Order: sequence, then C-alpha cells, then structure tokens
Amino acid sequence: MSIYGARGDVRRIAFRLFGLLLCVTGVGSVSAQQIVNDPGANTSVNRPAFALESGPTIAIDSAHNNYHTIDNRYEPFALLLRNDGFRVVDSKSPFTSAYLAAFKVLVIANARSSARQSDGISAPSSAFSQAEIDAVKDWVFRGGALLLIADHHPFAASARDLALAFGFQFEDGVVARDPVDGRPDIFAVADGTLRDDVVTGGRSEDQRVTALRTFTGSGFRSPPTARPIIVFPSGFKFHQCGLPCPPGAPESDAAGYQQGAVMPFGKGRVAVFGEAAMFSAQEMVYPSETPYRFGFDAAGAEQNKQFILNVVHWLAGVLPDPCPKCDSKRR
Repeated sequence: MSIYGARGDVRRIAFRLFGLLLCVTGVGSVSAQQIVNDPGANTSVNRPAFALESGPTIAIDSAHNNYHTIDNRYEPFALLLRNDGFRVVDSKSPFTSAYLAAFKVLVIANARSSARQSDGISAPSSAFSQAEIDAVKDWVFRGGALLLIADHHPFAASARDLALAFGFQFEDGVVARDPVDGRPDIFAVADGTLRDDVVTGGRSEDQRVTALRTFTGSGFRSPPTARPIIVFPSGFKFHQCGLPCPPGAPESDAAGYQQGAVMPFGKGRVAVFGEAAMFSAQEMVYPSETPYRFGFDAAGAEQNKQFILNVVHWLAGVLPDPCPKCDSKRR
C-alpha cells in the first residue's frame, strides 16, 4: 500500500511515505496529503460472472479497525465485485459461526489491533479474539472462503494470529526493493515471480493474467498445501520497522517469501495477500500537485483488475480448484 514508485528522488519519496504512515497508523493529522479513492477508477466488467445482484454474498470486514473498508478505500473494490454480479455487504460485527453462515466470501483488509503503543501506533497484537479466529477457521473448513490481506507494519502483526491458524506466517515490517530506487514492483509469469495457476488463468484465455503490480507491503511463508502466487525474487529485503525506516534498522533477505498464495482448506478456500492497494484504486493527493495514482488503475497494473476478479471467482467456486477432491482432506 505504500508508494515507493512516487515521483522524485528517494528522500522525497521517504518523506511522502512518512506522511502516509502517519495517516495509516493514526498518529496526529496529515494536512499535506491524503489518500482518497480514485474518482476516475474503471470498475466496469466486460463479462460478468453473474447477473446484477444475483451472485454469492461477499462480506467486507469493517469491525476490526480496518484501514480499508467498503465505505472508503475499498469502495472501488466493492464496486468492481458488484459489477461482476456479486452481492457485497459491509461486515460490522464480530465473527461468530452464526454470523458468518450468511456469507460465501469474507474479505479482511488491513485490520488493526485496538490496542495502542505509547506513540499512538497500533500495537503489534492480534486484531481478532481467539474466539473469532476459531469461528473463521471452522467456517472456512465447512465451506466458507477467506480473502485475508495484511500490509506492512502494523497490519501484518495484527493479522498474524489469524493467518497462522491456517498455517501462513507473516513477517512484520515492510518489504521493499533494495535499494529503493523508484522502480515499480512488477511480478510476471515470464520470470516466475507470478505463478501460473487457476487464479491467473481465469475462466478463459482472454482472462489470463501474466503480470501484476503491487505497492510495497509485507511478505509471508505458506504451509506446504498452499500454492504460491506472488513470490519475491532476490533483491527484496524485509525492513524490521515502520516507514520510513531509520538508518541502521534491521534487515533480512525476502527472496522466496510470498506476497500472495491460495489454499484449499477443508471444504473451503483461503487466499492470503501481503499488499492491499493492488485490490483497489486510490490516489495520494498533494496540494498544488498532480495526484499520485496507485492500485488497479495505475501504470503497470493494467491486469490487476482481472486478477482481482479471478481470485474472487476462485474463492466463490466459479473457478474449480486443480484438485477439488483434495479439499476435504486438507487441514
């Protein structure tokens, strides 16, 4: 979700990222810049999977201090899914088995712990109670589908316990190319950083995705039963800090870690991603400057929109899993 591909030199980028971090984590107010939905976002769908409002119900979580919700930065995401025929609702309640039974797909994007550190930033603790984690895990095992998205610090830490219930291990901090030089993060089938899978193949050849752009974020390790989708190559590092990282902050190699993966789980399905902006369309607005666009309408992200639809189609069962008979055996 952070914008390493912004205009200007690295120092100017770092300053803007610092402003973004303040905005994200709730430290004070940021008057110099703001993140808003891209008003010109193209959320049309050429060949909807369902007639309008006739598809499965997708719930987008807003009950866990989420930075991305249906009424703000994930509005373009929700509009895209509605234009594909899905019924999209705002999930405002804690997770229980009875509550989740009404939905086919649950989307959780950048939940945050309600606890705060002394500096006002969300504490690196779970955004979900153990009872909620147990309820979500059981719901997926019985046939539900979870799209879990957790960005850089503090979001990865807030989602860590929920992800671990399915075997995914998030690293807190931020993943970035080393050195940070303004190049966009493009993952492609051609170089193996984007894997060829049913979620990149789509329903037909015209829906095949061969390249994606992400916007910094976090990374994770997957369990053996998961299928990697986005894999970091050499040249990316984990920075164990928020943004901007101070000089001398601990670093480690991110090569081989993933930023996207999918996995059957019982009768259900799980998709985990370490970057949120790729699923929406947003602008960072500055006084007296052209807004910086990021998300599925950004340059280099031309295939992101189709990828979003493919992922949700897989979660909802529109796309078959490569091994559907294996689903009930995997836990």
